[in-house]
Amino acid sequence: MRAALAPHLDLLRLHFAPAWVLLFCSGTLLAAGNYGGFGWGVLVTAAVIALLGFTGGLVLNDYVDRDFDRLDVDSRLTRYWRPFGTRPLVEGTISPSRARLVFAVLAAGAAALALTLPWPHNLFVLAIMGWSYLAEYAYQVGKRRQRYPLAQILGRTDFALFPVAGYLVLGFPDSTALLYFAFFYPFALAHLGANDIADITNDRARGLQTIPVLYGMAGASRWVLAFALVHAAAALLFAAVLGPIARAGLVAGLACVMVATVGLVRHPEESAGLRLLPLFHLALALYAGGIVIDYVV
Repeated sequence: MRAALAPHLDLLRLHFAPAWVLLFCSGTLLAAGNYGGFGWGVLVTAAVIALLGFTGGLVLNDYVDRDFDRLDVDSRLTRYWRPFGTRPLVEGTISPSRARLVFAVLAAGAAALALTLPWPHNLFVLAIMGWSYLAEYAYQVGKRRQRYPLAQILGRTDFALFPVAGYLVLGFPDSTALLYFAFFYPFALAHLGANDIADITNDRARGLQTIPVLYGMAGASRWVLAFALVHAAAALLFAAVLGPIARAGLVAGLACVMVATVGLVRHPEESAGLRLLPLFHLALALYAGGIVIDYVV
């Protein structure tokens, strides 16, 4: 049983699933505070859309990159991202055709649930979902051969739009949705830089044009710093539409981002990236958790 289940849990990175659900639902509850319409049915629907939609994107990531992932020489980041520390498509425990099927089922399930939302909210969520899968594919392919990090700049819009899609379950494309995107997009780019620093050995072996490959480790740390500062500036604007508990989560999360950023600037090394990357994920939980608790309280 475990031998059959473990590869699928690694394919879905399932131990991170609560973070994606929390992030998406933070948007939904922020919209509920602005527009009303909260109900447990709506929240559960949003949570399942988040779970299916995001994990579907992770499967798409593995499928598109399956041949390049065979070139990995360092498994430390794999052990961080996946509960059993394996790459199922590379190791043959899941076939490419099975991965395609898993992606199709997850994406179709998320889309079917999105269709149950009232008009035009269903259209908003489906549009972001479609864009996000296209952006993910473009990112995976584009970073194989580029002189400038256009794939990263385009590709991370999928992550930045994820909580916005949650907001649009009940809300509309308004100033709050724009502020959430403006706040989260530079975070997504800073997080990407940190992740690339932590995976530089594999990216060099794969021949991928990631941030530290393009600009060196010191250049990648400056990338993280630049976007962390933009993220902090956007947080000042975003805080204006949040309640007191959400603002406290914002401050705590920013502290984590800045500690990680300073650490990477001082020590732009793979080991520092591996050590400090969890602070970005803790910040994400603090941001989203603060918004959720603020609405509940």
